Amino acid sequence: MIWSQVVGQPQAVSVLQAAAAAASSIVDGTGAGEGMIHAWLFTGPPGSGRSVAARAFAAALECATGVGCGECRGCRTTMAGTHADVRLVVPEGLSISVAEMRALVQTSARRPTGGRWQVVIIEDADRLTEGAANALLKAVEEPPERTVFLLCAPSDHPDDVPVTIRSRCRPIALRTPAADAIAEVLAARDGVDEQTARWAASVCGGHVGRARRLATDQAARERRAAVLRIPLHLRRLSDVFACADDLVKTAEADATEVSEARDGAERDALKTALGHGGTGKGAAAASRGSAGAIKELERRQKSRATRTQRDALDLALVDLAGFYRDVLVVGSTATATLNHPDHSADITTAARSWSPESTLRRLEAVLACREAIELNVKPRIAVEAMLTALHHG
Repeated sequence: MIWSQVVGQPQAVSVLQAAAAAASSIVDGTGAGEGMIHAWLFTGPPGSGRSVAARAFAAALECATGVGCGECRGCRTTMAGTHADVRLVVPEGLSISVAEMRALVQTSARRPTGGRWQVVIIEDADRLTEGAANALLKAVEEPPERTVFLLCAPSDHPDDVPVTIRSRCRPIALRTPAADAIAEVLAARDGVDEQTARWAASVCGGHVGRARRLATDQAARERRAAVLRIPLHLRRLSDVFACADDLVKTAEADATEVSEARDGAERDALKTALGHGGTGKGAAAASRGSAGAIKELERRQKSRATRTQRDALDLALVDLAGFYRDVLVVGSTATATLNHPDHSADITTAARSWSPESTLRRLEAVLACREAIELNVKPRIAVEAMLTALHHG
């Protein structure tokens, strides 16, 4: 069943299964659909599976059996992202624009082609601009009869979704999955050997996607190891600039690697659609008139690359923050689980060398850097300021 993809969230799955059954009774005309509403807000920490849970719920709504069997056409096409009545909004840039949301609201007002539900999934709903939020609010206030809105937002910033929208949604709070549940999924679904699966689950911070990357991608493991070497290798001020350069360039390389092939394919597809390379009457005029569309595509691609670079850099900062948190745990002789148990030797060395006050200042510097980058401070400037604070302690 499709619910097996929602890792470590039994309470949320129970609520969603009941709602899907109620929704099926509405479609079949056998019940009033008690427990099923038109708007849902999925919140949870990064990696908890907000979007996966939303997709699974959408699949259950489109399921021919009403339970999310995972085998019918509705389930398979929804999880593959090809269902005609399920629209997924994934912000590729820094925000979701009002134009994009207005177009989506218009489409969502149509009746479902398959006769069940029209479903709109908005990942990172906290990135809605003010205008986009207002456009969505009108649709949520007066929803079409068979339309369901599924919004996802991180639990550390749920207030970024306007209260007028949140108040009209049923909340589904997800928690950080247990390491055992993540390891089990890696072994069963991705074919990862048991030892690697347990290691990845123990160091991923409860992030299922991160665990999969660490278990299957050697480059991801090397990037993490390089980041965790930083705290004990900031011996001279020159090390600050060298480490900052490495962090920023690695994030830029990640963004380039992700974007390059996709950007080229998108440009070629757009040019072909606009008549580039064609011959005959009107071909030259069509090519000249396409400059605006190509420029708009390049703007969106640049925004997406910026978001990808920031996400890659933020991942490194989360690992650094986890290291300093572990130093505080070891220094206080607490029994809490470490974020980086495979680096316990370095963590113990740091705990013996630094005072708790110094470690806390370092942790605050990392958190301040994350906030500065979120506020559009140039990544290199923010990272250099952070590493300078880490060097001085």
